[in-house]
Amino acid sequence: MHTSPHADDGGRHRRGRAGSWFAGIVAVVAVLGLLVTGYGVAVEPRLILDEERIQARIPGLGPDWEGARVMVFSDLQVGMWWDNTAMIERVVEHTVAADPAAVLLPGDFLYQSETSIRERIQHVTRLLEPLTAAGIPVYAVMGNHDHAVGAVAALTEAFEEHGIEVLANEAVPVPGSAPGPGLFVVGVGPSSAGEADPSAAFADVPDAAPRLVTMHNPTTFPELPAGAAPMAVAGHTHCGQIAVPLLSRWSYLGLTEEEELVADGFAPDGNGAEGNEMFVTCGIGFSLLPARINAPPQLLTVELHGA
Repeated sequence: MHTSPHADDGGRHRRGRAGSWFAGIVAVVAVLGLLVTGYGVAVEPRLILDEERIQARIPGLGPDWEGARVMVFSDLQVGMWWDNTAMIERVVEHTVAADPAAVLLPGDFLYQSETSIRERIQHVTRLLEPLTAAGIPVYAVMGNHDHAVGAVAALTEAFEEHGIEVLANEAVPVPGSAPGPGLFVVGVGPSSAGEADPSAAFADVPDAAPRLVTMHNPTTFPELPAGAAPMAVAGHTHCGQIAVPLLSRWSYLGLTEEEELVADGFAPDGNGAEGNEMFVTCGIGFSLLPARINAPPQLLTVELHGA
């Protein structure tokens, strides 16, 4: 059977066009990948700060605390390769300028690194020092990374020397001008490090006293007694860190799917006991990769009002 040379040319032409289309698609995908990577590494985590503001209804809150602001930021992860030091400095600067009634730090100050833990601790305390230098009461709880690198004792000592009060399943009253119990801050240890003890944390809080609760892991929230936490704040999740819609397994959430947790924002109804509310903040630093997509660093302001 005789085959026309023109038919062969047509086949080669079609194959050539298909190859060109395929190469073009590959090039577009590669360019988009580079743009997304550049955004996730250099833009969102370094330049974008989400300054979230919420209101908390606190039973028994005294008139001197009405409208007071408490600011929260978490997960500094200092020591992660290419960590987010410049954003930490920016967050601290914004916090000092806002002059809040108190600051809560829900853990994970350190990350594993080649540098000595002592040097990393000194770095963290220098970053946070403007808060206490401005006379702002600051309260911290430890996170799972702080435990994992064996730095809890040294970090606690350094923080307390710099005026940051570390709460390990305990509560303290925030200094205020009004007589009476005032506002308590309750700090619960990280459940991911096996250190959460809510019963001990609330033991010294008078039943009717107004309180805020800070903890590292959102998974601790369902364990809090009913009515004990009218507002709790947590970190740990990084809000997914690389939170691509419909692709949660590619994000930090995929690494914690064995946990029943709230990834970001307010806990849904039914997640905690009656009368309790929780907000999960996105943090500032990184885990595994120095990138954030759809989960920018966050500075949270909690405005207090009586219930």
